[in-house]
Amino acid sequence: MRKYVNKNISQQIQEIFEKNKLDDLNRFLKKRQCLNNSNTFMIYLFHIVQSAGILTTTIATGYSMTQLIWVGVGLNVVASLINCLEQVNNSMSNKLMKDIDMIKNDTYVDEGILVESEKEKLLNTNNKNTSEI
Repeated sequence: MRKYVNKNISQQIQEIFEKNKLDDLNRFLKKRQCLNNSNTFMIYLFHIVQSAGILTTTIATGYSMTQLIWVGVGLNVVASLINCLEQVNNSMSNKLMKDIDMIKNDTYVDEGILVESEKEKLLNTNNKNTSEI
């Protein structure tokens, strides 16, 4: 009877780990899809804002409109910020793709940066609740 209980426990533990991998895979795929969609939007937005900034600066310089030059410069700064956000999204998407590949190759360890940040939130919430007691 003891062997049956241990085998049952081992089987349940394995099922929990497999379910966790499947949940992580689904979550990673959804996050990656969201990042890819937002990056597509940001690429178009970047080019539009950058083109508007260049055009505004060029026209304002030609007509010596100092205030309008600063509007063009501001648009170029906004375009640069959009580009930075796009690069951050790309790096997060690449990290998620590595985790997806690791799940596929059965080498995944549930300790990635994206997973850790969610665990830290839970730990901080639990620590805050226990310190209030």
